[in-house]
Amino acid sequence: MWTDLQAVRYTEARHEMVDTQLRRRGIGDERVLQAMSRVPRHEFVPAEFKEQSYKDHPLPIGEGQTISQPYIVAIMLEALDLNSKDVVLEVGTGSGYLTALLAELCRHVYSVELRESLAQQARTVLQRLGYANVTVFAGDGAQGLPPYAPFHAVVASAAAAEVPQPLFAQLAEAGRMVIPVGPPETQQLQFIRKQTGNPLITVLEGCRFVPLLTPAANSKPIPA
Repeated sequence: MWTDLQAVRYTEARHEMVDTQLRRRGIGDERVLQAMSRVPRHEFVPAEFKEQSYKDHPLPIGEGQTISQPYIVAIMLEALDLNSKDVVLEVGTGSGYLTALLAELCRHVYSVELRESLAQQARTVLQRLGYANVTVFAGDGAQGLPPYAPFHAVVASAAAAEVPQPLFAQLAEAGRMVIPVGPPETQQLQFIRKQTGNPLITVLEGCRFVPLLTPAANSKPIPA
């Protein structure tokens, strides 16, 4: 009975999150709103923070990483404008919450997480929730996944000083990328469209993400 009551409380909190934190603040893409109404964010949050799962702020998930604020996640998803035929690269699986949302909106998600422990935790949760159109790798996300490119969309959940060139190179023509760029104090959430091989950049929002860590030495920025 207590489990049933908890499930009802989480569902109510999730719907309130969508109404008050997203819809009232200008998120208008109904597919994004419906996806965020369906995906149980509390399943991706450590036990000690589950009661805060639907609050308007990021939460720690271990390894110095966080699950992003729902509003920022919604901005990223709305900007990507995904459809059911898209194949998406996610850089920084983290908890797997954004991965699940992407899986609700596109054909397949390839996600890369630098930390093996987080990659495995995300795989476990995503499999338990039935997301079959997701593949999670442990590795250097800044290098992308060349064997699976090109991607219709790329999204990063960690901030880079500059957009890594391999990610832009693996973006299909007319593809979309959303990535936080800049130092910790002055990051911008950037939307990048690839047009005739060049980046067209729009700043979406000020933001603050954990840094994109990469062991590779050849992660060069895209040309201006």
